[in-house]
Amino acid sequence: MLPVSIEPHPHRTITWTGVLETPAATARCATLLAPLLRAGDVIALQGDLGAGKTAFARALIQALHAGEEVPSPTFNLVLTYEPADPGAPVIWHFDLYRLERPEDAYELGIEEAFDDAISLIEWPDRLGRLLPDHHLEIRLQMGRRETSRRIEIRVPDGDLARFRSALEAMGLEPVHAEAGDT
Repeated sequence: MLPVSIEPHPHRTITWTGVLETPAATARCATLLAPLLRAGDVIALQGDLGAGKTAFARALIQALHAGEEVPSPTFNLVLTYEPADPGAPVIWHFDLYRLERPEDAYELGIEEAFDDAISLIEWPDRLGRLLPDHHLEIRLQMGRRETSRRIEIRVPDGDLARFRSALEAMGLEPVHAEAGDT
């Protein structure tokens, strides 16, 4: 019998979950993911108001741009962060809470961000079908305690090898795979 090679499924995601007990644990999670990101990566940050999306984004940006002040882009809709290293990608941080129509994201330069930058997107559901199928989804929810958060990270199957060590270092556990739309 010939050996069987199992290729990553292009439309499947692997879900990892866990609990982040403190804001510092949330920041550590972002810091572990940050060095693994590259141009073209899209991170969809999901969660209710106050769940920690901006805190997560702030920690991730600061991990890549040490000392950078990171305000919330709520009123600007998008802020960009240029790297000190010319070979590193720019980070585009979108807060789409106030976006009226998905098409309005084109005016923010979202296509350029998807192609050439790391895109951090709060309220990604506002993009509708414009959100790329291939993205890392991070969902934050209020935990049992005031400072704790439940985290769920959906990783595209083809990217699991790149992110596995960080997910394990965060103490997250894989729970299941889901087939996406084909």
